[in-house]
Amino acid sequence: MTKLVTVITPVYGPSAEYLADAYKSLLDQDLPNGWDWQWVIQQDGETDDVAPHVPDDARISFGRGRHGRAGMARTMGLSRAIGQFVKVLDADDQLPAGTLARDIAILTSRPDVAWTTSRVLDLLPDGSTVGFDQDPPAGPIERGEVLAHWKAHDFRAQVHPATLCIRRDLLLALGGWMALPASEDTGLLLALNAVSRGWFIEETGLLYRKWPGQSTHQAAHSHEIERAARMGVIQARAESLLALDTWRFEAA
Repeated sequence: MTKLVTVITPVYGPSAEYLADAYKSLLDQDLPNGWDWQWVIQQDGETDDVAPHVPDDARISFGRGRHGRAGMARTMGLSRAIGQFVKVLDADDQLPAGTLARDIAILTSRPDVAWTTSRVLDLLPDGSTVGFDQDPPAGPIERGEVLAHWKAHDFRAQVHPATLCIRRDLLLALGGWMALPASEDTGLLLALNAVSRGWFIEETGLLYRKWPGQSTHQAAHSHEIERAARMGVIQARAESLLALDTWRFEAA
């Protein structure tokens, strides 16, 4: 696991065409001396419509399995992750140059920090970008801060879970991503914040593509009853973890 960051990407048929852009963004990363990346691509489903879009690169591990939505695909991909850090990257998103280097710099220099997030720009269909006007100050994110903000702002966090870079041993200790039909990455973010300290990087660390086929664009994503159930179990888990003062994550 020395000097390797694993990038985990869940993918299903309609988003597979964007893997080429995600791959280019990985190739554009300038990593610290001796570091490299591993890209774990996990298909949500067992069809043949994703494999043709997977680049030919020895650093890529491609797998597929039963349909269970993104949370299950992410966690199944985690079984092949060998890096000491795990970076999230959805199939339709891109990492700006320097993203992985900044994540690595924080996590290697600050043993008190277990995960990082960064600024996000929405990538619109016309190629333009739009930022978020409520980013927190650059620097540490203390235990419980994300949960408090999330509860006070209609279940919207001040940092984006799609930008997470996490110490692999903590990710495994928390069981990977939550078994939810959506918001599994938000559930992980709040769990991480409940047991450990994070860090916000003010430079842009993700181009978050907006397009009609993305899961958050579908009507089911905002279905009132399901959303309430998702948010309820995410909150209950985070509050339970936060209350366990006898267990806090500390990097080895």
